[in-house]
Amino acid sequence: MREVHIGGNEAGQRLDKFLAKYMRKAPKSFFYKMLRKKNIVLNGKKAAGSEKLKEGDVVRLFLSQETIDRFSEDAPDTQAAGEKEASFRITEQEILYEDSHVLLLNKPAGILSQRADDRELSMTEYVIRYLLDSGQLGQDDLRTLRPSVCNRLDRNTSGLIAAGKSLAGLQELSRLFRDRTLKKYYLCLVSGRVEGPGHIRGWLAKDEKTNRVTVRPDREGGADRFIETQYRPVAVYRHTTLLEVYLITGRTHQIRAHLAAQGHPIVGDGKYGDAQVNARYRRRYGLESQLLHACRVEFPALEAPLAALSGRTVEAPLPALFRTILKGEE
Repeated sequence: MREVHIGGNEAGQRLDKFLAKYMRKAPKSFFYKMLRKKNIVLNGKKAAGSEKLKEGDVVRLFLSQETIDRFSEDAPDTQAAGEKEASFRITEQEILYEDSHVLLLNKPAGILSQRADDRELSMTEYVIRYLLDSGQLGQDDLRTLRPSVCNRLDRNTSGLIAAGKSLAGLQELSRLFRDRTLKKYYLCLVSGRVEGPGHIRGWLAKDEKTNRVTVRPDREGGADRFIETQYRPVAVYRHTTLLEVYLITGRTHQIRAHLAAQGHPIVGDGKYGDAQVNARYRRRYGLESQLLHACRVEFPALEAPLAALSGRTVEAPLPALFRTILKGEE
């Protein structure tokens, strides 16, 4: 028999949802059968599975260790991925804000937001490693809670990324990004002089084979994703402009493709940028990725569990190379 004590991270969800996380490989029919036979009970009583769990509840599993192990999924792999793992750890330098529910980080360029396959780690795995190393989570907690990143940045885009540490934090952060009730701002250096602000709209068509998008004025040629972007010049240089971009919608490569379609590709962008411009910055500065940085998030009025972020603005400082290049443009 195993006893599972419900903590704050597990509270608020249905019992059957909790069980599906605790033993991820088990079919739903297994849980309902065990509940009917009282092999799984809640607070010593028969349960249906629809009960909402509260902090302090006790779930008892009258199951063999072999059965529990057979239906359990391995914990997230924060050790694998060869030499890649040793190249980055979350430190105080990357943490922009942290409380018991959320973690806001300044992601370096070159790291995935979320894992694409088993060959390398992403910010999600680094968040889990940080929580384990700092004692905020134990390995057994990962059976029912998978802290993860709630917004995506391209691998070579740096800047502010948000992760949920608790179930409530994950759910609320995900809702904010999904509903677009928080405002996301980026800084980027683009080719050409942009003398005034712009508000541009279009439709994206994505080629899944090349992971490249094209911008069209209307829904034609497979374009089915509406995009909307605002920008304003922060500094206009001789051949480039530093733009602040407000991302109204959030689609794959939206800022990069949208600005390139306007004739102002982002400096260093190997997919949508100007090859000659990129080569010049590579020779001069060693630049290997686009100068696109998620610089700021503005939160709306919020209640618990994110009340501490209500109306707050969180900013991510520019990477050192970005600052060096801007100084050279002056």
